[in-house]
Amino acid sequence: MLDNDWGRLLEAEFAKPYFRELTERVKEEYRNGPCYPPIDRVFQAFRLTPYATVKCVILGQDPYHNPGEAMGLCFSVPAGIPVPPSLQNVFKELRDDLGVAIPAAGDLTRWAERGVLLLNTVMTVAKNRPLSHKGFGWETFTDRVIALLNSHPEPLAFLLWGANARSKKSLITDPRHLVLESPHPSPLSANYGFFGSRPFSKVNRFLESTGRGPVDFDPGR
Repeated sequence: MLDNDWGRLLEAEFAKPYFRELTERVKEEYRNGPCYPPIDRVFQAFRLTPYATVKCVILGQDPYHNPGEAMGLCFSVPAGIPVPPSLQNVFKELRDDLGVAIPAAGDLTRWAERGVLLLNTVMTVAKNRPLSHKGFGWETFTDRVIALLNSHPEPLAFLLWGANARSKKSLITDPRHLVLESPHPSPLSANYGFFGSRPFSKVNRFLESTGRGPVDFDPGR
């Protein structure tokens, strides 16, 4: 399933009964109707960001549920797809924080390749039914992933945007890590503390202070 260091770290998890049940349930959902992301992209975040290269973790809720949007990286959409409102707000904060010009496309692949793990806590969804795969077992799996990240040999920065992501804070117990919380960048909540939170500069100052080097957060470069 994964041909990098995540495969070794998660091998025991993939063998557990709950994960086998989760796999069968998800396969059945995909057989019964459109689900997202494409089934070969469900684990894309792990493929693009090996465990050893992780510098920053952004936690999302579940994939976009509209056709063509989800690509296995939280908040990211393929080039050519209109940028969703939450990601538009992420780009506005990025511009105001680091002076990065707002990109025309919403593909965050370059973030992932530069050490930003873009992880949804529920990793699949049915068309037009947000949170439809909540309770399938994904939460158990991604809790294990967060626990592994908490044990990372290097200091990491965690960005917890919104109540769902913030509920995972208790899993991040190692004081070496930076944990930044804010409201979700959704248009419903961005004005209540996401805008002006300056997460990207804070992450890079932290990474520089630990000797790891900053992330280039310009997704178009």
